[in-house]
Amino acid sequence: MTQNLGLPRVRLLSSPPPTTGGLADRHGRVATDMRLSVIDKCNLRCTYCMPADGMPWLPKQMLMTPDEISRIVRVGVDLLGVEELRLTGGEPLVRKDLEFVIGSIRDACPTLPISMTTNAIGLDARAQALRDAGLSRINISLDSLHPETFAALTRRPMLDKVLAGVRAADEAGLGPIKINAVLLRGVNDHEAPDLLEWSLEHGYELRFIEHMPLDGDHSWKKEKVITAAEIRDGLGRRFALSPDPAARLGSPAERWEVRRHGSAPGTPALGRVGLISSVTEPFCAACTRTRVTAEGRIRACLFSHEETDLLEIVRGGASDEEIAQRWREAMWSKPRAHGSDSIGLASADYVQPERTMSAIGG
Repeated sequence: MTQNLGLPRVRLLSSPPPTTGGLADRHGRVATDMRLSVIDKCNLRCTYCMPADGMPWLPKQMLMTPDEISRIVRVGVDLLGVEELRLTGGEPLVRKDLEFVIGSIRDACPTLPISMTTNAIGLDARAQALRDAGLSRINISLDSLHPETFAALTRRPMLDKVLAGVRAADEAGLGPIKINAVLLRGVNDHEAPDLLEWSLEHGYELRFIEHMPLDGDHSWKKEKVITAAEIRDGLGRRFALSPDPAARLGSPAERWEVRRHGSAPGTPALGRVGLISSVTEPFCAACTRTRVTAEGRIRACLFSHEETDLLEIVRGGASDEEIAQRWREAMWSKPRAHGSDSIGLASADYVQPERTMSAIGG
């Protein structure tokens, strides 16, 4: 079944969805990158994500079990052409059986690249076990290197725990490690060059993500967004940026090589920085993602107002092919773009989804 989560939107398909092949949509895109949330709970209360008092959490019986997760992933890989998996939340480390979840996926899909996005709290004690279970690499959310600013952004004084988790991930070989940072105007936007300097020093790839309208307070305003253009300008005052010659393909991040000003021609780059500009420079035409929420619902687009329940038929005894076909049908209705095609989420006619990032799974 398809559930409407906000304004009713009826889409008339110009042709019926395919009954074979991968996760195609009507606009010529094929999803091969799966983002799967393992839990909606989080142990931080980031101001750009959820209210200070948190959100109503899903009861445990509504969450996918390890076996259900591994089966859905296997169907995606074996029948639908999924090539990589990112585990998300909420905060995946809140799930106590995470190592077992990853091990089940690895057993079902021995060669699948499995990455995870985390805030790294508690990772220092689990990084090696996650690696041993089959986790390939990790993305870590870190918006500030200053304890006071970190506490203001996350409403928790836990920067030391995050940094300990980053170090443990590095030591466990969960690389290349990517650091995700959201900049908020007047809060941490001045820290961008320092975050990049720190990332380069440790061999991490930093990616700045524009502040998206997926917050629990629904207080997002486009005027608050630190745009990709502003970030490039700010970094350019300390570093020389040049476009990464490697093909972007379906990556959400536009990557830039980083050098010191005055570097001689041919000087190797110090590293790379990525800019994910969902708001001001949307990349919908190249999107290759399909998303599954913690309760097993398909979201064709991060900013959708609709979801398709996959777990319902998994628990109802559906065959692998029946699961695959419902998934194809959900992705076939994927919109061409979120909001206005020309200026994306900055458009005045954009309507924020009811579900927040923590409930969706980024």
